Amino acid sequence: MNRLGNTVTLLVLAGLTAAGPVFGKTFTSDKADFRLDMVAEGLEHPWSLAFLPDGSQLVTEREGRLRRIKNGELQDKPIAGVPELVVSGQGGLLDVILHPDFENNRTLFLSYAHKISRDGLTTRVARATLEGDRLSEVEVIFEALPRGNTSRHFAGRMEFDRDGNLYVAVGDRGEMDRAQATDDDAGGVHRLTVDGAPAPGNPFVDDPSVNDTFFTYGNRNIQGMTIHPQTGDIWSHEHGPRGGDEINIIRAGNNYGWPDVTYGIDYSGVPITSKTTMEGVTDPLHYWDPSIAPSGMAFYTGDKFPEWRGDLFVGALKMQKLVRLSIENGTVREEEDLLEDLGERIRDVRMGPDGALWLLTDADNGKVYRIVPAD
Repeated sequence: MNRLGNTVTLLVLAGLTAAGPVFGKTFTSDKADFRLDMVAEGLEHPWSLAFLPDGSQLVTEREGRLRRIKNGELQDKPIAGVPELVVSGQGGLLDVILHPDFENNRTLFLSYAHKISRDGLTTRVARATLEGDRLSEVEVIFEALPRGNTSRHFAGRMEFDRDGNLYVAVGDRGEMDRAQATDDDAGGVHRLTVDGAPAPGNPFVDDPSVNDTFFTYGNRNIQGMTIHPQTGDIWSHEHGPRGGDEINIIRAGNNYGWPDVTYGIDYSGVPITSKTTMEGVTDPLHYWDPSIAPSGMAFYTGDKFPEWRGDLFVGALKMQKLVRLSIENGTVREEEDLLEDLGERIRDVRMGPDGALWLLTDADNGKVYRIVPAD
């Protein structure tokens, strides 16, 4: 073989190696066989995914860019007009979510880290209008106060309920005691109107010692949030420390216990508390020990995998896998690990309008995958 032939052969083999174990592979689960279609690559630490009515997708990159995938192609030019933000540690551009009436009003919401030099960093939410490839009418509708000096645990996941209220998760900012301080926006879920006001019926509006936007507190660092397709309840999961990752159903006024109760221990190996439950604290529906570092979650509601319908899917950063949970009457009946040999951190999981599950992988060369039935 001549030198050119050798070079071509090596390039082909390198391409196959780069594709790794997903290239042409059928994955087998307890209920269904599937494969991965790669929709896009070359994203820098993608964090969240949203589906536009025209069939294209929006993807946030933690480094501060909002990207569009159109006709299966990642557009080179980012969406202009993203609000001022800071990229620091775990912070940057985080979640993107569409207004329930986006098709008519073109309104979307972004969560992100923001810094003021004299006051430190925090989590913000901005509302904007998408006009072509630009955001206009950008307005900050929520800012978690007080600010802090750490670059950890911004949370940032968002979800709408059936009444059009926006749920926003704020992490404890790496300062655990803030999660029990209800005059401090850190460490809880806030429920807002689309204008940023406290949503009607919030549980603490008559309590002057609690910020009016609070819906829950005692949450460490929520990284997944979704709505249950039948009940309409908002579900979340959050990172524990070393162990103690939790799945919770978000209920008005509930205290989820961090750091007074946890199934995890400090990263140093020192116990945080001896309690895993206590009076006045809501126990998790499910927990992981050791930690999987969950991120992104979605109920499967499509037709491509009828065997999975109603199951909950959770991505994992640390364990680099996708977890399928079958849940009946509030109890996990079955847990299955998928894509363990993918070798990529799964940052987001979304139920697509096409009936496929969509995944984002967190890396310098982050990817967008669709899970589809094996041929």
